[in-house]
Amino acid sequence: MIQYRQQTPEGVQDYLPVECYNKVRIEAGMAKCFHRSGYNRVDPPMFEFMDVFASGVGAVRVEQMIKFVDQTGRILVLRPDLTVPIARMAATRLRGEKPPHRLYYIGNVFKAQPTSGGQREVVQAGVELLGVNSPEGDAEVIALAVEALKSAGLAGFALEIGQVEFFKGMMEEAGLTGEQTEELRGYVDEKNMLSIELFMREHQVSSKHRERIMQLPALYGKEEVLKKAESLTQNERALSALETLREVYDYLKAFGLSQYVTFDLGMLYSLDYYTGLIFRGIADPIGAPILSGGRYDTLTGEYGAKMAATGFAVDLKPVLIALERQGRMEPAPGVDAVISASPKQRAEAYAYASALREKGRRVVVAWDCDQAVLNRYALELNARPIYFE
Repeated sequence: MIQYRQQTPEGVQDYLPVECYNKVRIEAGMAKCFHRSGYNRVDPPMFEFMDVFASGVGAVRVEQMIKFVDQTGRILVLRPDLTVPIARMAATRLRGEKPPHRLYYIGNVFKAQPTSGGQREVVQAGVELLGVNSPEGDAEVIALAVEALKSAGLAGFALEIGQVEFFKGMMEEAGLTGEQTEELRGYVDEKNMLSIELFMREHQVSSKHRERIMQLPALYGKEEVLKKAESLTQNERALSALETLREVYDYLKAFGLSQYVTFDLGMLYSLDYYTGLIFRGIADPIGAPILSGGRYDTLTGEYGAKMAATGFAVDLKPVLIALERQGRMEPAPGVDAVISASPKQRAEAYAYASALREKGRRVVVAWDCDQAVLNRYALELNARPIYFE
């Protein structure tokens, strides 16, 4: 076992000074952004009963959870998600408070299997807006996602917005069952044109609907995409979903944020979990999403108090990677001064160091050195040497 003492397990990592400084800086900036927007911080427990995650709308596959057993034999898991326990919290602990609930979090989630980025311990910052069932609520959350990424110092990022209800409406119109719709969803989300074509032949989808469905993966772009999508369907559910997107986009234009937004109606997350608008954030020059979110109006009902909800989570590790590749990673602050003193002057020197620290200066004290040694040490740190005789 000694061979593992100098290693970390697969999927976890150390944060060295520069990366840790930027991680903490980003967390603080996002927390300030959320707080100033009227959101209150919450912190669910690090582990919960497995039943919280194992069934219902927000179910996580058992093999994706890190499990252990407590002293009574009950199965517990390290939280694989933060939205689910916050939904539990809102439906139970906050039941006596009148919604809407504006909540935010910064914390770690844990995966038994690595994510697409190879991580098993994922640091996330996010918000949940519970009790607002309107395009206004969706627009508020998307605007906050933009501001959160801006607060991190990112450049060259965009939010892609989709709508699962539009897809569900088109599938109803084509006469597909729930299982068939879920299978096709995966192919459309992957933009796998061959599998889409083979699926529709196998299930004898009419030529009219086949032609329309084949266009879904290409419904990507700015506002004109909504008009093109409208021409593909007469289904009221699908058309209503497009109208919601228009209303959300009108808000974002009024906020001056439309340049950050594109539409992707072929982007489809889980159809059981999400109930309307969905979105994800992409930053140059990495291809992996750095943020994901959407509307999930049925989740809190699993805990006895159904309410509308929209939220998002930012994965901080890919944000750090994007910042580094963009050349926007901030250097860790240097040391301003190094202070030493003769034995008789240590009290005065320490008081002076404390006074500088109160003013926000970074000060190192090095007692066991003379003036010459102090000067060399300060030079190494690019700091000012201060010696009390």
